[in-house]
Amino acid sequence: MNQLRKLVLASASPRRAELLTQIGVKFSVMPADLDESPLAGEQPEALVKRLAAEKAKAAAQVHSDTEGCVVLASDTVVVLDNQALGKPNDFADAASMLSALSDRKHQVMTAVSLLDDTRQKTICVTTQVHFGPLSATQIARYWATGEPADKAGAYGIQGIAGQFVKSIEGSYSAVVGLPLYETVQLLQEFGVIE
Repeated sequence: MNQLRKLVLASASPRRAELLTQIGVKFSVMPADLDESPLAGEQPEALVKRLAAEKAKAAAQVHSDTEGCVVLASDTVVVLDNQALGKPNDFADAASMLSALSDRKHQVMTAVSLLDDTRQKTICVTTQVHFGPLSATQIARYWATGEPADKAGAYGIQGIAGQFVKSIEGSYSAVVGLPLYETVQLLQEFGVIE
């Protein structure tokens, strides 16, 4: 039996850690901090893939004890009308995003990047999410919970905002922050799990 490789999660996201734990993967957490601003003219899929790849590289460079390990990084963006919605700056920004998402379909793109000493592979999973109509009162009440403040697109599907979702087409776990099916395939390919 081959020795399984150690996994490093380059993310401080409790949701990503929960998802990895849910599938029984052991890992250590070594987040990487970097500027997540889009490049001029960068399309949402290119943005999310670049950020995931750069986070993996940054974690490997910052933490010297990742040698011989596999580093996993991920990034998620909410996309409406081909525009990436980041984390809101304040209530007005969150209200604007949520109003725009109200009674419409949008995409959530999550990229996963795995890196070891010899290679890096990055994939992107896109899920369609359909929101029901949201009133100004619902949006204000949701903001008051604190949940949307640090979430791309100003919402977390796994939390209170789950009530706004009429339907999804694609990977629920990708919307939460880590597409489990595709992540397992990558972890097997990189020798982290059998």
